[in-house]
Amino acid sequence: MKTFNFFVLLIFVSQILMAQGNKGPIIKFDNESYNFKEIIQGSKAEIDFVFTNVGDEPLIISNVRSTCGCTVPKWTNEPVKPGEKGKITVKYDSNRIGNFSKQITVSSNANNGNVVLLITGKVSPKPAEAIPYSKTDASGIPIVQ
Repeated sequence: MKTFNFFVLLIFVSQILMAQGNKGPIIKFDNESYNFKEIIQGSKAEIDFVFTNVGDEPLIISNVRSTCGCTVPKWTNEPVKPGEKGKITVKYDSNRIGNFSKQITVSSNANNGNVVLLITGKVSPKPAEAIPYSKTDASGIPIVQ
């Protein structure tokens, strides 16, 4: 009988401890990655990562850092109350031609720890601009003014 009571007590205590582990702020993102696909050099490359505090205490974003200076994050500075949403806006410098894959690390007081966001894509060069002309020489070649 003592063994049975011990196991019942053990299960009861473990349930209490597990329930306590779910308290506090918990950050949940709608999406943790975004693919810009192919964008043209110099075009706008910006995305909002929306999150919700699904915990039961205010969530505070303490820092958001990227893997390089070509990726600039901005985030909600006020505490996010339970059930409310916040956002992290990430802007990529699209003047760098080629494929890219950048990580953004979100640090907060959330019980589920740091979250890593990912942006990917490819920047293609701007098409060459046509040379304006109004006159041609005798052979039909444009005269640049």
